[in-house]
Amino acid sequence: MSRVLAYVLIVLAGGLAPSPARADDIQINHAILALTEEGPALTAEFRLELPAKLEDALLGGVPLYFIVECEIARPRWYWLDERVVTAVTRYRLSHHTLTREYRLSSGAVHQGFPTLVEALRVMATLHGWVVADRAQLRPATSYEAWLRMRLDVSQLPRPLQVALFGQRDWVLASPWRRWQFVIPGPQPR
Repeated sequence: MSRVLAYVLIVLAGGLAPSPARADDIQINHAILALTEEGPALTAEFRLELPAKLEDALLGGVPLYFIVECEIARPRWYWLDERVVTAVTRYRLSHHTLTREYRLSSGAVHQGFPTLVEALRVMATLHGWVVADRAQLRPATSYEAWLRMRLDVSQLPRPLQVALFGQRDWVLASPWRRWQFVIPGPQPR
């Protein structure tokens, strides 16, 4: 905990000056929804790079929290689109100095990795994430899917949140990716 406090003091003392605008550090390379017995399952691949200041914070004992959001809506011509599904999965990325290991947690699953690159590679790949029950979607209906990944700064320690207000290095998010898909209807006999 003392490392987190030391890092907060460095930030408050001006150790992290704002950097010039940069391109997004998270990009969605591939995303597809496939209908399974349980419901629509998302498979996606992200390109994720941490800025040096985030890596330094991670090594200093500050865990980083990431959120992957998926929304499914049914377009309507007469009104606003009907939001059918909002699914969220969360990741916690941390570094343990004693074991020199990066830990990636999602729900009750915890994995250890010897390098940051390996931990980011696992976090950047979703495979078969069921985002809704099959009953929530109507057959023979067109839907729009939206997907993004972002760093959740609201999970950082409060003093660090205040110190980082306006710091562009800590704004890490992919743009929303949108695509359309149709739930297949009953097959003619």
